[in-house]
Amino acid sequence: MRVLLLGHGRMGQLVESLAPSYGATVAGVIDERSGDRAIADGDFGDVDVAIDFTLADAVVTNLPQLAARKINVVIGTTGWQSHEAVLREVAAKAGIGVLAASNFSLGMNVFQMAVEEASRHFAHHAEFGAWIHEVHHTMKKDAPSGTALTLKAGMVGAGYDRPIEVSSTRVGSVPGTHTVGFDGPSETIELTHTVRDRAVFARGALTAAAWLVGKRGWFSMRDMLRDTDGTRDPGPGIRT
Repeated sequence: MRVLLLGHGRMGQLVESLAPSYGATVAGVIDERSGDRAIADGDFGDVDVAIDFTLADAVVTNLPQLAARKINVVIGTTGWQSHEAVLREVAAKAGIGVLAASNFSLGMNVFQMAVEEASRHFAHHAEFGAWIHEVHHTMKKDAPSGTALTLKAGMVGAGYDRPIEVSSTRVGSVPGTHTVGFDGPSETIELTHTVRDRAVFARGALTAAAWLVGKRGWFSMRDMLRDTDGTRDPGPGIRT
């Protein structure tokens, strides 16, 4: 697997260092110094998939250039979702595969499904309120995190239609902790996912990249998990 790496900050460097253990070769690295046309004009040889850990504004520039070169892409950047409809159309017209996720931790994506299952049950019990609290390092710019917003959307989608309080803390070097709670008159249930090492996101992105090679359509981590677990063949373009 030949990977084009977009972004060379902490996450990009982790992906680069872990790539060989996933049978991947880094075909090229593009960072903020490379210029707006770096993807379109770059000479990288054959590329199976790109991994994008840049900034939200860069995704809008990157994806059309990748689409023009028929390069599939794993997007780990958040904050660009207001442009998603346009980018989906670009990807569809080019016939490329895109896997976009707010969090590449395999554990977090299983955690998301567990939270949705709990929400489905508590939706029928009006006496239970719900909240989400997330903690990240001080360098993380978006608050609440994209993962917290994804958790909330999943809870609503599961039928929990009452208010869900979402709060954030930015402190120290915390890689990421998300807690979802349900509180009733006499009991509290808390579900927590804690990241111990940022490498979990790089590992998940590389796993997603290997899965995405040769596919067409717009996918999520859940599509990948269901496919690899054998619970459902997602087919082209399906995203839950």
